[in-house]
Formats: sequence, structure tokens, C-alpha cells
Amino acid sequence: MTDQVAPLDVRPAAGHIGAEISGVDLAREVPDEVVAAIRAALLRWKVVFFRGQQWDHAAHLAFARRFGEPVRPASRGSASPRDVPEIETTADRLELGGRYGMEHEEWLRRRRHTLLRGWHCDHGARVDPPAATILRAETVPPYGGDTTWSNLAAAYAGLSAPVRAFVDGLRAEHRLGVGYQPRPGDDAYVRHLLDRQTATDHPLVRVHPETGERVLFVNGYYVEQILGVSRPESRALLDMLLEQAVRPEYTVRFRWEPGSVAFWDNRATVHLAPADTDRVDHPRVMHRVMLAGDVPVGVDGRPSVPLAGCAPGQW
Repeated sequence: MTDQVAPLDVRPAAGHIGAEISGVDLAREVPDEVVAAIRAALLRWKVVFFRGQQWDHAAHLAFARRFGEPVRPASRGSASPRDVPEIETTADRLELGGRYGMEHEEWLRRRRHTLLRGWHCDHGARVDPPAATILRAETVPPYGGDTTWSNLAAAYAGLSAPVRAFVDGLRAEHRLGVGYQPRPGDDAYVRHLLDRQTATDHPLVRVHPETGERVLFVNGYYVEQILGVSRPESRALLDMLLEQAVRPEYTVRFRWEPGSVAFWDNRATVHLAPADTDRVDHPRVMHRVMLAGDVPVGVDGRPSVPLAGCAPGQW
């Protein structure tokens, strides 16, 4: 059946970003007009939330396909379903540190050693980062584990006119593993990064392919340096722009419940995954589908250029 029992209700969650949508059962076939309304809400609010959804992997994937082409990540954790290659499952990513010979807490600390390092868009070092991500919660702790998103279009618009004009013409190198602090001696994670090196020359301001908005395309996790300026200048500029990108007024924080779904525009947001769940003796199991994205284009019409790693569309 395709009928929905109630009209779509879109309620903003914060002033610049985030809206909660009710009146739709995502486990059933969603009518075209409802898909269009969800897409419009996503483009307006950058991340939309649904509560109380009874999804399995098949329903999750079917819903994602209404909005784009799901990607098949080349590398997934052991908890991910073997028979659904488009879905990644994470149990706090606790297994990842162990892959590289260190406890998860140490691995996380070496990756997030500054306050802004954890903010990222998904796979931002690729030449074609995913257009969107759909994340559903299966099991969540009784407290902690929230996720926060920030609106990069609002962050750009909030810059002064002279600064906007300046950053419009800049480009930046995004690279996998930026800022990771290696362990003394042999480091298995460094070897992993070298084996799977991914880097791209991206515009510092990208034009959103659907809304036409200008987006401040920075994050703390992948940006290596602003190109064409000195290292000290790059560091100072990035610090300023990253602080702008995640100012509290541009953010929304979401408290997960079992059956919650977050659907975000990966082209216009950065998000911060929780770092407090190690203090809660309770599992946090999430399932993620990402939608294939396009190659970013700057204000001057120049597209992103791959420096290392896969070509567009290759995972």
C-alpha cells in the first residue's frame, strides 16, 4: 500500500538547521509527493529527523534509493551485513582501534587531538563525496551518544562580505588522515593510510548543485591546507573558517532513540559524532547508507581535482 495515514509535518528543530518530520511510515512504500516533500525539507533544513521507524535493512535501502544511488563502500566493519553491501553497521566503531594494535580510546585520541578535529562530512577527501547520508539507530545508550550537525551554507552567509569575496577564489587540499598523531615506531594505522591514500583539490567554497547556495566547504577532519598561501597563513585562515563553520547558532544536536533516523545533506553540512559513549556501558548500534555524490564545483566553475585515490564513482 502507498497511502500514508497523515500529512507530512515538518517542525524545525533549530534556527538554521534541522527539522523533525512526522506523519510518514518509512517502512511502507512512500508516495512520490511525500518523497518530494522530504527532499524539499532536506534542502531547506540540511538534516531531517524521523522518530519511531520500524526499519529493516531492506526498507532502509529501498527508502534510500528513492533519493539517489546508494554506494557500496569498499571497506566495512565485521558487524555490517554481508548480504547488503550498501549498508554499514557500527557499534561505536569500537573494533577499529583494535585493527591497528591500540585500544579504541587511544586510536580516537590520536585522530581527534584538537577541539575541531572531529567535525567532518562523510568521505570528504574523495573527489566525489557522498551527496547524502541516511543513518538509523537500532540500539542506543540510555544517555550520551548524541550527534551534532552544522549548516555550512549559513556559515558562509554569516561571513562578512570582504571575507566571502576572498574565500570565493581559494581552494584547499583535503586528505585522508590529516593531523593523525602516529605512535612511536611502527604504526599500523599509518600504513593503512598510506595504502589507501585519498586526496583532492576542492574549492574552499562550493556551489550546491540543487539549491545554488554557496557552501563553506571546510571541516576539521580532512582539510590539509589552503592552497596558494603559506603554511602559517593557511593555519590561521583554517582556524578562523572552522570556528565560523561550527558556531553554535549554525548547529543542531540530536538525541537518538531506537528507531530514530537522521537524513542529512552531506554537501552542505559537517557533523560531529559522539565521543562520550565509552563512558556508558551500553551498546550503540547504527546502520548507515550513503548516496553517490557529484564532483564539487567552485564559484568560478572549476570542479574538484583528484590528487590521489579513486576516480569519481569508484569505491
